[in-house]
Amino acid sequence: MIIYPAIDIQNGSCVRLKQGKFDEVTEFNDSVLDQALKFERAGFEWLHVVDLDGARKGKLVNISLVTQVIDNTSLKVQIGGGIRDMEAIDEYMSRGADRVILGTVAIKDMSLVAKACEKYPGKIAVGIDARGNKVAVNGWLEDTDVLIFDMIEELKKVGVAAIIYTDINRDGLLSGFDEAGTNEIAKTISIPIIASGGVSDVSDLEKIKKSEKNGVSGVIIGRAFYEDKISFSEALAFQS
Repeated sequence: MIIYPAIDIQNGSCVRLKQGKFDEVTEFNDSVLDQALKFERAGFEWLHVVDLDGARKGKLVNISLVTQVIDNTSLKVQIGGGIRDMEAIDEYMSRGADRVILGTVAIKDMSLVAKACEKYPGKIAVGIDARGNKVAVNGWLEDTDVLIFDMIEELKKVGVAAIIYTDINRDGLLSGFDEAGTNEIAKTISIPIIASGGVSDVSDLEKIKKSEKNGVSGVIIGRAFYEDKISFSEALAFQS
């Protein structure tokens, strides 16, 4: 199981939102690089980064800050937020990103996802952000009529490296991760699933570890780290 500490960037700072609401934001560090270095020194190998400004505006906004992290740490960086075309994918790849996360565009243009997977095999992930049994887009601001399992059927065809499944209703609330929903998705598809949203304590990590047998390969941890609900050493004990 891979532990992905999370950095969400808004207005140049490291923040966390509640349920993806941009008006319910808490700033935890005004230096993205400083926060990334803390994760690196702790011993993590990967970093999950979301450009929240980019997600809202549909374009790359904080790419310079992400590049600072890539250039000044040894962390493998997976980045999402505002990546809506091949030019944006190419830009992040040219700057050394290890994985690009496609979200909104995967709903609107699955052919682009397929082309990206072909051009960058093993380096394209898709984020499924769920509100109920449907997918939300545009930084979680817009609900769609697309059912989660309909989207998964499409993703089976294009060769993505991983699916990041987030239960929006749990995200940032420390309410526990969506064990049933995550495992249901993992069992239906051979693509590795990364759990996200609601992780609150070590008991959640124990559940996710048990879910490896179903195809859950990792977990993203945000607020639980920032509010000291889970220590770095406790999380790393689960990493394999």
